[in-house]
Amino acid sequence: MSQPVPTTLAAWLQFIEQQHPASIALGLERVREVAARLQLDKPGKRVIVVAGTNGKGSTVAFIEAIAHAAGWKVGAYTSPHLERYSERVRIAGVEVEDAALVEAFAAIEAARGDTALTYFEYGTLAALWLFQRAGLDLTVLEVGMGGRLDAVNIVDADVAVITSVDVDHQAFLGDDRESIGAEKAGVIRGWKPVVCGEIDPPSSVLRRAYQLGANALRFGSDFFAEVIDDRRWRWRDVGLRMELPMPALVGPMQLANAASAIAALRALDRRVPRTAWAQGIAAARNPGRMEVFAHKGIDVLLDVGHNPHAARAVARTLASRPCTGKTHVLLAMLADKDAAQVAGVLQEHATSWWLAGLAGERGRSAQELAAALAGQGIEGRTYPDVAAALAAVLEQAMPGDRVLVTGSFLTVAAARRCLLPAG
Repeated sequence: MSQPVPTTLAAWLQFIEQQHPASIALGLERVREVAARLQLDKPGKRVIVVAGTNGKGSTVAFIEAIAHAAGWKVGAYTSPHLERYSERVRIAGVEVEDAALVEAFAAIEAARGDTALTYFEYGTLAALWLFQRAGLDLTVLEVGMGGRLDAVNIVDADVAVITSVDVDHQAFLGDDRESIGAEKAGVIRGWKPVVCGEIDPPSSVLRRAYQLGANALRFGSDFFAEVIDDRRWRWRDVGLRMELPMPALVGPMQLANAASAIAALRALDRRVPRTAWAQGIAAARNPGRMEVFAHKGIDVLLDVGHNPHAARAVARTLASRPCTGKTHVLLAMLADKDAAQVAGVLQEHATSWWLAGLAGERGRSAQELAAALAGQGIEGRTYPDVAAALAAVLEQAMPGDRVLVTGSFLTVAAARRCLLPAG
């Protein structure tokens, strides 16, 4: 390196953003080469890799919480983060220290030579470097995008999970579920189980599992989630039946995520104490996924959903939790996302729309967002940023109303900064 080695996490993050000409560069050759130099061959005794269009982060949270309750030492890698980069890497349920990430990035920089790495590839290698040194019983890795060519896929999973497959990131993954499913199926390994978290996975996923001799465990066919009442549900497969508490994570889709997490852990064929299943399901948290804040009698719901599939899940949650007042929707989305379809899905639940701008290279102004929604017949008030829009809607909303804030991780992160106590 011609410039000084960074010494703080903030400096490292600024540095790694500049080390590859593209923010996304799918492919395993470069990251595999650097991993080999670092001898990153086993980040844990067992590894679960979680891919999917939506539901990945929540499924990782359930797996992590159950395994932690079972007494295992667990590492979890997720992305993106909401507030702090260290959210992405957890060991034994705790975010790693900034100093540990600085040490990991320095080791990667010393090993990479002339090999260019993207921001995500640096982060993935840093997580693997830290996990390998931690002596983990289980490592849980969330795929960033797709699967086949994602940096996480340099690791051979003992169990793969594909939570859901729908249309997103079309420029990289394809325009339909079958094409996208084929990319996500790249995380499947020969003769290793793959858990499919939806009732109708694409045939491309099942075909790949068959070709590799992988046992495909399907939600609704091989394992089941059955609602008992508003506080309990039943998980079952051919060998086990359990009554469990409803997850703290909000929304009907969370039962499929929780059920998939249980199926993945059972597929590892390691004993989990009976009490750990219930403790983990109840303890799992995933900020920004239908996260509820109370504000002067108004429920503020935050969800990072940014594609039509996620919007449909949000709409089902709104329908399952009717409110006595109005539903105000605060929407802010990146320029490369299908805002019209997302808004169209939510339209029947919205009493009013509050449109906010997002800054940055991929950002979209509130005026551009309003133009994108005009074809749906949606009109909303426009604001320069999420903070301004949130302040305005909370000023107008009445007790008994609810405010949905959605459209992007950036949208939710900005709203959380406004809603959480300072410090």
